[in-house]
Parts: sequence; C-alpha cells; structure tokens
Amino acid sequence: MSKQNRRGQVAGMPRWDRCAVMGVVNVTPDSFSDGGRWFDTTAAVKHGLDMVAEGADLVDVGGESTRPGATRVDEAEELRRVVPVVRGLASEGVTVSVDTVRAAVAERALAAGATLVNDVSGGLADPAMIPVVADAGAPFVVMHWRGFMQGGANVEGLYEDVVTEVLEELHARVAAVLEGGVAADRVIVDPGLGFSKNAEHDLTLLAHLDRLHGLGHPLLVAASRKRFLGRVLAGPEGAPPPARERDAATAAVSALAAQQGAWAVRVHEVRATADAVRVTRAIEGARER
Repeated sequence: MSKQNRRGQVAGMPRWDRCAVMGVVNVTPDSFSDGGRWFDTTAAVKHGLDMVAEGADLVDVGGESTRPGATRVDEAEELRRVVPVVRGLASEGVTVSVDTVRAAVAERALAAGATLVNDVSGGLADPAMIPVVADAGAPFVVMHWRGFMQGGANVEGLYEDVVTEVLEELHARVAAVLEGGVAADRVIVDPGLGFSKNAEHDLTLLAHLDRLHGLGHPLLVAASRKRFLGRVLAGPEGAPPPARERDAATAAVSALAAQQGAWAVRVHEVRATADAVRVTRAIEGARER
C-alpha cells in the first residue's frame, strides 16, 4: 500500500492529496509557546487567516492551555475565548477544528461553524463529549491520554513498551468512541506526544508511526515546538532552545510524519511545514510515476 493510500480520508473533511497542515490558534494567555499573542478575538482571527495564506489547510482553535502546570479555565471563559474566533474564521471559509475537552464548548463551536473536534482526552474528560460529537456527525480526534499530566516529569516508569501500550490504549478508546455512535470513517487518532511522555517516549513513537497505522484510522501528529524537540536540539549538556526556536525541527518531524503517511500535522508556524509536506508529496509522486 502506498503512503498516499495509507494516509486515509476523513468523512466530512476536505480531501487533500497529501498530508494536511493544521495551524494552531491558541486563544489563551498561558500556552507554552505563544500564550497571550492571540488572546484578542480580532488578533486571533487575523492570525488564523494569515496561517491559511501561508499554507494551512485547517485551523485548530483552543481556549485552554494544556501545558504542564496550567490552571484550568471555567466553561464560560473557554466559550468566551473560542466561539467568536471559530465563528470569525468559519465565516471566511476556513476549515476550523476546535481544541477542547468540554462537550459544551465542542457543541457551541460546531454550531458556530467548526468542522472537527480535537479532544486531547479522547472523550475521557467529559462523558458528554462522545454523544455530542456523534449527534453532530463531526469528525473526532482521539488522542492517547492518561489524565492532565503533560510533559516529561514523573513519567519514567509509566511504560514498559510505550508503542505497544499506546496502541492498546488507543484501540480501547477508539472502541469506546465507536460504541458511543461516532462513525468509524470520522475517527482520527493521535499518539499524544508530550502527554504523560518524556523525550525518549516521543521519539520512539515517531520512529514507529507505521505501527499506529495498524489502528485503521487516519493519523494526526502534533509535535510542534514540544519539549522533546528542545531536548534533541540541546544535546547532552546544553539548555533547550525556547519553544519559538524549534520550528525548523518541527518542519523536519512534519516531513517525516508526512512520508510515513500521516493524515495531518499540527503546527504553530505554518510556512516551513507547508513547504515540507508539499516537497514530501512531490517526491512521493515522482516515486509513484
């Protein structure tokens, strides 16, 4: 099977002939890489439109940070942050994803024009999420998640075989989502890089994306600016570079993920990754010819 065929298509979403690029708009004051930069609705909508102009195929809007140690916001505040931005982008014809673990936020965002729900808990954080997504007929990202404990701290003993365990847990979560009424052709899986995982776990998962395809669903890879890239770039003794200095490394991972058949990559800086996935597709096309 070719990488292109293995990439898969998602019902209810545009059909791309290559790995799609999902741009990130954090409508938060405290996200790990760009917190506060797009907290204003007008600025956030403009940023999303700029991302599309730079090559993003869809834009993921979130109003709650998942960085290590982040304080949760209440539902009303998350709605206040997210819904106007979703509505503004959707009114401009942008394909919008909403990044939330709350069913009420997902429901309001879908009503405002969002197409896809990206839930880092895969429906575990809010039992109403799966029914909301199923009733809406929306595509749903099911991420590997072991609770609100992101980052590399205190995770050394969590896995004996990270790839096998992530596969098993994602398989069980997907089964629950399907049992809850979400259509199989609308499920996307995400290995959850950086969530209850250290740098070695993340690198091992990226080295075995082929096994994740065994789940039978399109794959979203969200490596952008994450801690494991900082560890790689720092080397054995150096200090990790700041998050905004990890975009070249992110583009490299995006190209590798695209080459391994990822359906989409989620990134903060679009242009380099958009170029990377297009070059990857061109090389695939040359090989196929």
